[in-house]
Amino acid sequence: MNQPGGRAGGPTASGGVPAALGAYLIWGLVPVFFKWLSAVPALEIIAHRVVWSAILMAALLAARGGFAQVRDTAREPQRLARVALGSAMIMGNWLTFVWAVNANRILETSLGYFVNPLVSIALAMVFLGERLRPLQWAALALALAGVASEILRTGGLPWVSLVLAATFGLYGLLRKQLAMGAAEGLFLETMLAVPFALGWLAWLAADGRGAFVPSEPATAGLLILSGPVTAIPLLLFAVGARRLPLSTIGMLQYLAPSITFLLAIFIYGEAMDAHRAASFAAIWAGLAVYSVDLLRRRT
Repeated sequence: MNQPGGRAGGPTASGGVPAALGAYLIWGLVPVFFKWLSAVPALEIIAHRVVWSAILMAALLAARGGFAQVRDTAREPQRLARVALGSAMIMGNWLTFVWAVNANRILETSLGYFVNPLVSIALAMVFLGERLRPLQWAALALALAGVASEILRTGGLPWVSLVLAATFGLYGLLRKQLAMGAAEGLFLETMLAVPFALGWLAWLAADGRGAFVPSEPATAGLLILSGPVTAIPLLLFAVGARRLPLSTIGMLQYLAPSITFLLAIFIYGEAMDAHRAASFAAIWAGLAVYSVDLLRRRT
């Protein structure tokens, strides 16, 4: 994501736009997929997501002979520990997201991913020593106002939104510091979680509570598809991030939570009262200020 690639409008950039759009469209529509699996507990879905993603990424790396970077990282305890922490962050993010979607709290997931870019700014300031520009301070202040409005509305912390923003923000920070390829990183992250996922699935099967059974072929097929649904947008995003300017990626990333927001309101009928609208308005205003800052920095 730090390497903009070709100039806007050139062949390299033109290849990046469809890839990035594809990633964000899939991420925006993915609540529909997990709604189809609403009868399956979130933890079981995540276990299948881990296993099938690992299988898919292993096949991809084997086809292109890309295990060298994985082996190098696995031999360095400090780097492997960082990958393990990143794996914990992304698994927590996935679990929270799937649970929230199937608990009819899609709007809260949308809010979380709207807040995420601003969380990333704060993390860069704390952990990377980056200094915030005045417009970035203003964007953070507006985001905090939106979160405060949600706290007043609900009488408590909007924990789904905050967990999603924090875990994905920390995951992005760890991946930035690790500097691994997208495919190699995702493979190693999922492989570290595979023993836990297989153990959980084996226990469910032994207890007769697993959803992956011959009598439910549609459910089994959807659980297998959770691997490609996980891996494909991540790989498309990696292509777009390499080929597009950071400012373009920064603008496109709002497509996914915007789609999710519309799904929650118009397809799944989640409530949008005036107080919640004010919360989103504050977040959107922060994102607008953040986007202006990005554009000014690029010009």
